[in-house]
Amino acid sequence: MRAVTWHGKRDVRVETVPDPVLTEPDDVIVRITSTGICGSDLHLYEVMGPFLDPGDVLGHEPMGIVQEVGPGVTAIAPGDRVVVPFNVSCGTCFMCDVGLQSQCETTQVREQGSGAALFGYTKLYGQIPGGQAEYLRVPFGNTLPIKVPAGPPDDRFVYLSDVLPTAWQAVEYAAIPPGGSVAVLGLGPIGDMATRIAKHLGVERIFGLDLVPDRLERASRNGIEAIDVRSADLVEQIRDRTDGRGPDAVIDAVGMEAHGSPVGRIAQQLTALLPDALAVKLMRTAGVDRLHALHLAIELVRRGGTISVSGVYGGMADPLPMLTLFDKQIQLRMGQANVRRWVDDLLPLLGDDDPLGTDGFATHRIPLAEAPRGYEMFQKKQEGAIKILLTP
Repeated sequence: MRAVTWHGKRDVRVETVPDPVLTEPDDVIVRITSTGICGSDLHLYEVMGPFLDPGDVLGHEPMGIVQEVGPGVTAIAPGDRVVVPFNVSCGTCFMCDVGLQSQCETTQVREQGSGAALFGYTKLYGQIPGGQAEYLRVPFGNTLPIKVPAGPPDDRFVYLSDVLPTAWQAVEYAAIPPGGSVAVLGLGPIGDMATRIAKHLGVERIFGLDLVPDRLERASRNGIEAIDVRSADLVEQIRDRTDGRGPDAVIDAVGMEAHGSPVGRIAQQLTALLPDALAVKLMRTAGVDRLHALHLAIELVRRGGTISVSGVYGGMADPLPMLTLFDKQIQLRMGQANVRRWVDDLLPLLGDDDPLGTDGFATHRIPLAEAPRGYEMFQKKQEGAIKILLTP
């Protein structure tokens, strides 16, 4: 089969790799019909090379048609249409039972000290072949795949793999009070969808912050108060619109790709130049995150407010302004989305009325063979790229 493989910094290729096969009784093989390029895939494209091997298959936002099932699979059958969550979770352990599928005890990558395994996402998360491919082996076939109806386009459902549950969790964790306000930092796929979900749930004031004109314009068209993050009076401007206090909640949908820290940027670039053993040590102990977005969130949120972090951070020794966090009595929630936890909330929103605008959410749909161009376009924010779907 053809698949997107990693070969180094900014070097992804579409190559022929072995077809996946059933290895456990409850495995299924899915023929992929649509698969996304995620903002967190850019971390692999840029800085996470020490935790990857050449030839690793990328991608964790797939959906498709069940091709083959193991003898222990009873919940789905060949021909069923399914979305595959990015968490590899068993659905039956303690953590899955309490809705923390991202911490699944069956697939935790204990040798790395990590939570649940993820499709297509480095040695830190199990080094499991990903879904930017023609076929994907999916374990836990009775509990992991999300069965969706035939008929509507893939675009209606593919975001159940990651974008929708990640954005939904970000809004849930933000704990925005009735009549309250939220500022969303970063209007990429997750931030943009978070603003749509907040609007759908009735949040009265939603500020969307970014520095990319296409993203700001898109949010503004959806009725969001879009503000260029480079505005000289950014904090004062938002406080003026929130009775001088700041928003009740801030969602950081940026993570370690944030602009604004030249020292952090240089540290990230250094990891790509070091031998893997040294780079791993730097990533684990020195901290290479660029914390501009998180610091801005701490400054923006009102006293007693909540910060919800959905953007990925990867360093281990990042300095946090603990005095400010304590003094402002800020609540901080974060973590990988627990995809299966939110499916029942999200599926009713994917009917014909499509209140979240999933049908038109992707800005680009390109063949799998053109994935390298898609990665470059997304990383450089060219051609208005906000969400790219690949078609095998």
